[in-house]
Amino acid sequence: MAHFAKPENALKRADELINVGQKQDALQALHDLITSKRYRAWQKPLEKIMFKYLDLCVDLKRGRFAKDGLIQYRIVCQQVNVSSLEEVIKHFLHLSTEKAEQARSQADALEEALDVDDLEADRKPEDLQLSIVSGEKGKDRSDRELVTPWFKFLWETYRTVLEILRNNSKLEALYAMTAHKAFQFCKQYKRTTEFRRLCEIIRNHLANLNKYRDQRDRPDLSAPESLQLYLDTRFDQLKVATELGLWQEAFRSVEDIYGLMCMVKKTPKSSLLMVYYSKLTEIFWISSSHLYHAYAWFKLFSLQKNFNKNLSQKDLQLIASSVVLAALSVPPFDRAQSASHMELENEKERNLRMANLIGFNLEPKFEGRDMLSRSALLSELVSRGVLSCASQEVKDLFHVLEHEFHPLDLGSKIQPLLEKISKSGGKLSSAPSLPEVQLSQYVPSLEKLATLRLLQQVSKIYQTIRIESLSQLVPFFEFSVVEKISVDAVKNNFVAMKVDHMKGVVIFGNLGIESDGLKDHLAVFAESLNKVRAMLYPVPSKASKLGGIVPNLAETVEKEHKRLLARKSIIEKRKEDQERQQLEMEREEEQKRLKLQKLTEEAEQKRLAAELLERRKQRILREIEEKELEEAQALLEDTEKRMKKGKKKTLLDGEKVTKQTVMERALTEQLKERQEMEKKLQKLAKTMDYLERAKREEAAPLIEAAYQRRLVEEREFYEREQQREVELSRERHESDLKEKNRLSRMLEFKETFQGEVISRRQAEFDKIRTEREERISQMIRARKQERDIKRKQLYYLTIEEERIRKLQEEEEAHKREEAEKRKKQEAEHKAKLDEIAEKQRQRERELEEKEKKRREELLKGTDAPPARPAEPTAAPAAAAPPAAAPAQASGKYVPRFKRQTAEVSAPAQTPPAADSDRWGNRGPPPADDHWGSNRGGPSQKPDRWVPGSRGSDRPSGGDAWRSGEERRSPFGSSRPRPAQR
Repeated sequence: MAHFAKPENALKRADELINVGQKQDALQALHDLITSKRYRAWQKPLEKIMFKYLDLCVDLKRGRFAKDGLIQYRIVCQQVNVSSLEEVIKHFLHLSTEKAEQARSQADALEEALDVDDLEADRKPEDLQLSIVSGEKGKDRSDRELVTPWFKFLWETYRTVLEILRNNSKLEALYAMTAHKAFQFCKQYKRTTEFRRLCEIIRNHLANLNKYRDQRDRPDLSAPESLQLYLDTRFDQLKVATELGLWQEAFRSVEDIYGLMCMVKKTPKSSLLMVYYSKLTEIFWISSSHLYHAYAWFKLFSLQKNFNKNLSQKDLQLIASSVVLAALSVPPFDRAQSASHMELENEKERNLRMANLIGFNLEPKFEGRDMLSRSALLSELVSRGVLSCASQEVKDLFHVLEHEFHPLDLGSKIQPLLEKISKSGGKLSSAPSLPEVQLSQYVPSLEKLATLRLLQQVSKIYQTIRIESLSQLVPFFEFSVVEKISVDAVKNNFVAMKVDHMKGVVIFGNLGIESDGLKDHLAVFAESLNKVRAMLYPVPSKASKLGGIVPNLAETVEKEHKRLLARKSIIEKRKEDQERQQLEMEREEEQKRLKLQKLTEEAEQKRLAAELLERRKQRILREIEEKELEEAQALLEDTEKRMKKGKKKTLLDGEKVTKQTVMERALTEQLKERQEMEKKLQKLAKTMDYLERAKREEAAPLIEAAYQRRLVEEREFYEREQQREVELSRERHESDLKEKNRLSRMLEFKETFQGEVISRRQAEFDKIRTEREERISQMIRARKQERDIKRKQLYYLTIEEERIRKLQEEEEAHKREEAEKRKKQEAEHKAKLDEIAEKQRQRERELEEKEKKRREELLKGTDAPPARPAEPTAAPAAAAPPAAAPAQASGKYVPRFKRQTAEVSAPAQTPPAADSDRWGNRGPPPADDHWGSNRGGPSQKPDRWVPGSRGSDRPSGGDAWRSGEERRSPFGSSRPRPAQR
């Protein structure tokens, strides 16, 4: 591998090798330079090197070298100069296309040259033998020899360029242009296999773009320009597929377009949609999907009517007629579901895919025919006004087939209409995106539909009809064709009929096939037996039966209801268990499947790796053998050139030639040739010795005489030249003296001028040096001032930062102090609350003990005598509640809730004077203290405590309540007091 200091040196070396005919070495030198890691920075000479490199690759048909070089060049200029990569790739495409066209033109010219009257006159015997053995024509052989290799190279060029540009967002236009050229190549030369591969390549590129979304230079499909380029590419693919007749690939292309539109969730332009639906109509018609063909035409009609402002009335009428005829061409019955489950699922999935392509998003749980049907389409055409835009004969045909009842003259009415329709059609002048519309393609389907309608209408008025009469009613087909159509109609339950050829009649009616009657013969037999049993053993009368059932009807209904509820719960539980088991089974199956898939993928990866390694080894061995074979052939050619004609020994065609064999043979031949040459040289040397000795003996006296003459001549020439030189020296000396005398007069002027020049230059130098010193001093002062300003700014910034930092620290310290103070206050507040709560609990315990003692005294007082002398009591005793008086007088026990009610109502019945006496000198009752109103009894608790209220300095509410309780209680002593009068 040669190393070059500059890329230009490699280019010069390549030119030198090309000039001497070593293009392969030149290509290898440039390849080593391009793939070297030393030249990974883009520079202008690399572009020239790439041009030269691609020229050599195209000349030598080295597609792999070109791909490696382009990949390396893309790495070099991806982020620096993408336009250079674009120019290089365009040059590569141009060269490949030009070479392929040249090969094609050469093949055509060769074919024209061979197109003579007498083929045997211009042909050689070996050409005739080759044509007889191979069986090929001249054009086929010339194409295989000249055109096919260049076409293969051009196809490899397209694949290489698409692979390099597949995830480059900056060269999307070039990618689209290359794909378009590849499509045109496949279309021009009818390359169907390559077209399928090209579609698969582009499809895989788009799938990889969606799969690896984290790539840096990945094209963004959400951008309008990128989306438009990708859509244009897919539409070109669709057009070429339909032109080549590859309908399956066209359907896949339509699915690609639909997937791309769903991926970006953006509707393309109306012009593209028109092309999309026009191609869908062709695809669905070829695949005999008449329902979806009609829906595609309906969509196309809507687009043309809404977006094509230049649409003429004639073209609109033609499109509307196509829509109506396409809808009428749909069979009027659904296909019988007699296929297997897998076929039904495949059909359902196919219908779902086609419906989605048209633009109807159907859910998988619904079948396609439930939403897309012939009747729904026809009603849609009538409601949308499509039928009104159609031609008159199409309208008449629609009404005759769908609404009128003419069983005897239906064929005679429809036949002239079909003849008119078959002559209609043509190109659309105002809708160039649509293909040529020919209504004659619907005539066979319409004739079949008319036959079905006639059979259906005849079956309603006739039970039996002769075959000749039925044949006369159907002018379109012979009776054999009508019979095939009727078989399909009977199979799909459209009409019920039988053909009896022995009697020559057709029988209509609800006739079943014998196999249909055998399906339920056991059920019919069981029903008959049940009827016989009912006749032999009649059931009892309804009255007696009801009399036994009515008394227990409610109980029976309740039991049945409970049984049904239990059964429902059991069924739900079983369903849940079954669903759970099914989920577990599905989970296990999914795990097994994933495990098996993982094992399969690992095995496949290992197999692919082993195959790749084996292929790599085989390729290396094959390249080594090819290289050795080329070297051996070159060495053999050199050896044969050096060998004489008489001793030339060629290799046989069937003989296996290796480098070692050729080298051994070449060495042997060289050794023999060297020995013969040595013998010849020895003989020639001896002859030359004799000749040379004889020549020298004869020439010796002649050479001596010539030498003497030459001495005399040279001595004379020397004397003449010596005399001439002396004269010339004397003349030059005299002229120099004259010149000296002439210039000596100017010496003083010269010295004066020299002094003036020196002084002037010295003054200029001193001035410039002074200015320079002043400028330097000014710059020093300015820089010193700048340094002082910077130091002051830095010092100011440092002081400001220190001040801000101190402020922040003080603020943080203040916040911490505030937080500590707040925590301390909260702790004190909590301790105070705990202390108050403890006091409250203590007072409650004292109240409970006092209440307990009071209850004991009350229980003891019930056993004492009922009457005692009256004692003087305070005013509050007279205000006892009336409800408690009977209890005191009788001495009975009063429940607690009654006592609490009496205690609550007692203060309300006490007069104001009693309140003042009861509280004494304590002031007004503590109604608004911090405990709130505490008169409801000892069992009530305060709602909340409000710190800092005005009742905090008064005596505790529990003590005030106790003093009031002692005055209010009707049982103040151990014995009951008599009521005051």
